[in-house]
Amino acid sequence: MSERAASTTEAACVVFDIGELVVGPSTDDSSETPLEIRENAAVAAVDGEVVAVGSSEDVTREYPPENAETAIDAEGRAVVPGFVDPHTHAVFAGDRSDEFEAKLRGAEYQEILEEGGGILRTVRATREASDDDLLANLTGHLETMLAHGTTTVEVKSGYGLDTETELRLLEAIDRADDAQPIDLVPTFMGAHAVPEEQDTEEYVDAVVEEQLPAVADQGIARFCDVFCEEGVFDVEQSRRVLEAGAEHGLTPKVHAEEFTRLGGAQLAADLEAASADHLLHAAEDDIDALVDSGVVPVLLPGTAFGLGEAYADARAFLEAGAPVALATDFNPNCHSRSMGFAQTLGAVEMGMTPAEALLASTHNAALALDLDDGTGTLREGAPADAVVLEAPSYVHVAYRFDTPAVDGVLKAGEVVHG
Repeated sequence: MSERAASTTEAACVVFDIGELVVGPSTDDSSETPLEIRENAAVAAVDGEVVAVGSSEDVTREYPPENAETAIDAEGRAVVPGFVDPHTHAVFAGDRSDEFEAKLRGAEYQEILEEGGGILRTVRATREASDDDLLANLTGHLETMLAHGTTTVEVKSGYGLDTETELRLLEAIDRADDAQPIDLVPTFMGAHAVPEEQDTEEYVDAVVEEQLPAVADQGIARFCDVFCEEGVFDVEQSRRVLEAGAEHGLTPKVHAEEFTRLGGAQLAADLEAASADHLLHAAEDDIDALVDSGVVPVLLPGTAFGLGEAYADARAFLEAGAPVALATDFNPNCHSRSMGFAQTLGAVEMGMTPAEALLASTHNAALALDLDDGTGTLREGAPADAVVLEAPSYVHVAYRFDTPAVDGVLKAGEVVHG
């Protein structure tokens, strides 16, 4: 145990009699699984941080459950790190369920967008919504995510497409971060689409010259993202936005190769972005470039599922040594708030093992957000964010897709659900 653990016999939280504890990525190259797993285990937390991981007997001897503020007898169930969702568009207003029906009748995403639907329709509804309504919508979605085991969520702006509304969306994210347990990671995405009232070059000028300075002054956003896609922003326009964002202290992210192979992945590699996301049409050269530059590939199987499209080639990324991450891509066009379902799709549709899918939804997802404090693991010193499952093994997260396999959720060592 650590020196800190040995110096006290009281913990704010002790979870003991854990049948299967997933600590984080395996450090044993000869291991058959990419996960470090402890059996008959326990974990203790002080001040929101993990201070001890080990056998249930050893940890409870050092940190007796009767002395803890919160003591949870897992009764042989599995415990995994809290899920990290590294790509969502969760702050918006309006409803687009009718577009779901249109897609089922054969309408293409780009066709809907060109006719004023899609993102632009959500922009109109979002601009008209009050600040309180935006906050209420967001916190409602986060409550559902928490019930599915998610404890850290990236949330993008991008349904404003003007300076005032983009700032309002980032403010809603900031307020929601204080209003509920999930940690929120805010991303500015003014370059999500081109508003109806401007042409593309004019709008890129507005993002670079007006929106980004205002966002930097506001001081909420950590990342700058762009939709690098045919009919939206080309590679050079995307580069201009991301380089301007970097000048304002915002780390780049890229929506890349979703509908076509345009060059967004290579751009992400050139800029050493935190992540390149979607990647349905990424080629071998793109995969190699991302691996060489240390860019995390974030795959969004819910998007392919909702669009009825082919899935990203997770196996190719994994075999190249990439730290593949999964995310929900929750938005009005991909209405899934469950990281468990993302893991199911990763396993069933993208050939990932349940262990690979869990790692992609915890430790690797944290890498995509530049979180280096142990988020996505339950190692000593990491945030004490954990999910107690209603099952004996982590495999049930991907296996059980009808309802979340979640019995309880801890955030910073406190029970926040269940």
